[in-house]
Amino acid sequence: MPLLKRETEVFPQEIFGLKELPWWVAHIRSRQEKALARYLEPLQVPFYLPQREKETRREGRRLVSYLPLFPGYLFFRGSLAERRAAIRSNLVVRVLDVADQGLLDSELAQLRLLQDSGASLQPCPSLQVGDVVRVSEGPFEGYRGVVLREKGRSRFVISITVLRKSVAVEIGRNRLAPVLWITGASSAVA
Repeated sequence: MPLLKRETEVFPQEIFGLKELPWWVAHIRSRQEKALARYLEPLQVPFYLPQREKETRREGRRLVSYLPLFPGYLFFRGSLAERRAAIRSNLVVRVLDVADQGLLDSELAQLRLLQDSGASLQPCPSLQVGDVVRVSEGPFEGYRGVVLREKGRSRFVISITVLRKSVAVEIGRNRLAPVLWITGASSAVA
């Protein structure tokens, strides 16, 4: 039984097609991510607030809640007017500039595809030293990330560089191929 219904994660659905609008990252007051999303939606400000499902059991009842994947942050697109609108909400501590718009756009689009595929995403507190890999087969073929070993299981990490945060999805080790980085170019080593 959900504690609260799932709220809007992405508005509008075609947010990744809005290439003419720059991304901004709102650093938000504690536990106010969904409040900012509710504030931005009627203003028609495009946003992405990735969430994960958390299940708990109390007194034999199954309770489900939806928590932000990156607590304290919301991604939104727009001009300086939309940036000012977000700040006027009084929920935003600061707005982070995004130096590499293309990188953030591709990382967020990749994260959204993982969510849409039904993958179980788990937040990682920080990116650990590990192998740089690409997925060699399956629905995530071509994705790049870092492998973390956690209790004997392999997890593929998608990093959102601008936040210095990551999320993990379990992928069989046999589907990962090491990546060799050579002076800015990359080539896969199978």
